[in-house]
Amino acid sequence: MAEISVPAGDVTLAGEESGSGPAIVLLHGLTATRRYVVMGSRALARGGHRVIAYDARGHGASTPAPEPDAYGYATLAADLLAVLDARGIDRAVLAGGSMGAHTLVRFALDHGDRVAGLVVVTPAFEPDDEQDDERRLARWDALSRGLREGGVEGFVAAYGEPAVPEPYRETVVKVLRQRLGAHEHPEAVADALRAVPRSRPFGDWRELAELDLPAVVVASRDEADPEHPYAVGERYAEAIPGARLVSEAPGSSPLAWQGSRLSHVIAELGERV
Repeated sequence: MAEISVPAGDVTLAGEESGSGPAIVLLHGLTATRRYVVMGSRALARGGHRVIAYDARGHGASTPAPEPDAYGYATLAADLLAVLDARGIDRAVLAGGSMGAHTLVRFALDHGDRVAGLVVVTPAFEPDDEQDDERRLARWDALSRGLREGGVEGFVAAYGEPAVPEPYRETVVKVLRQRLGAHEHPEAVADALRAVPRSRPFGDWRELAELDLPAVVVASRDEADPEHPYAVGERYAEAIPGARLVSEAPGSSPLAWQGSRLSHVIAELGERV
């Protein structure tokens, strides 16, 4: 594995590259880092793929955006283009969770010729869900304030009791602390917590019909991951032509949390394309 550094306009993105073969680029979610896509699994590189994973702007070891609102999806997609160009990649399979999933959808709509396939993991954005916007944004703003004013513990306090069954609660809180403690610029993550939820990766479900690409949507069951509703994953799979929907068995730990199993899903798509 080699560390990489990619200039992307007004930021520098930190990442890593491993393996050789067809390229796969991994994109993480809001408040996470590059480790939290396949959870540190090296299965993709060992299986004959060139794997690039990077920290989104303001996250992990990447530098902050110069303005607090410069974390929207158009900008995140431009960062992804910079990564592909800097690493000399013409086309790649893109796999990303949550914010990363929305970013790769925006990128594929803009630069479909650079995409070999999509693995859309636990998407949450719904273009027609504006009824609860005020309440939803208020929660994100509270998380931002918690992190800015109280650090990791301030964020955890603002997050509150996880709305998951008892067996998952300790794991959720543990992962929150690990993720939030991995950032060199927590104030930038606080900015992203306000800016990203206010950004729209696309405007209408009908736009996804343009994604004539091999695609898999990974949805989590609501019991363990209610913030990424299963029904939203179903909607993405319906809207993207030919997309396949996969998930864990009911009552099991989310597929998206299992790095080796998720790597297998990504590798299967890579073999198809």
